[in-house]
Amino acid sequence: MGKLGYLALKSDQAGLELISSDFKDLGNAAKKLANHAITLGGLGFGTSFLKWLAFIAAVYLLILDRTNWKTNILTSLLIPYIFLTLPTILFHLFRGEVGKWIAIIAVTLRLFFRERFPDWLELPGALILVIVVAPDLFADTIRGDWIGLIICLGIGCYLLQEHIRASGGFRNSFTKTHGISNTVGIILLLVYPVWGLILYLL
Repeated sequence: MGKLGYLALKSDQAGLELISSDFKDLGNAAKKLANHAITLGGLGFGTSFLKWLAFIAAVYLLILDRTNWKTNILTSLLIPYIFLTLPTILFHLFRGEVGKWIAIIAVTLRLFFRERFPDWLELPGALILVIVVAPDLFADTIRGDWIGLIICLGIGCYLLQEHIRASGGFRNSFTKTHGISNTVGIILLLVYPVWGLILYLL
């Protein structure tokens, strides 16, 4: 009886170890599945959120420049930046018939009613024209590729250093009137391309 009890105890321990090992494997598989799900969903959501954020920041800076942030900075660079970061839904809307109608109206007003065409509409009109007439190489390939991210990063870095120089230094760029909002807006231009390049390299 003692020998049989010892054998039963030994087989029970082996069974428990086997079950414990199976549970560990199931736990590891669940962790890997959760990590992959978070990576696919989370990073994709993060990228699209940052793209929207960069687009909104670029539009905000463009509006500021047209209203009360008159500087010598080359803000027309925001047009290719907006072109490259424009969310897909809006891009296809403006690339279709809606964009063509807006472009023809803008060109007609600019040609025949120049005195009634406000200055602040110059850059938005140029943006619509670029979206409508851009070749597929730019519209479909470069816009969603690492080349577009590098162009956006270069534009953001250039605008940041020009803004800091025009403000008279890094500290002044945060302390002057409208300095904080402008600086934060320009820094937001850098976040999306940096994040996109990190994901591309991973």
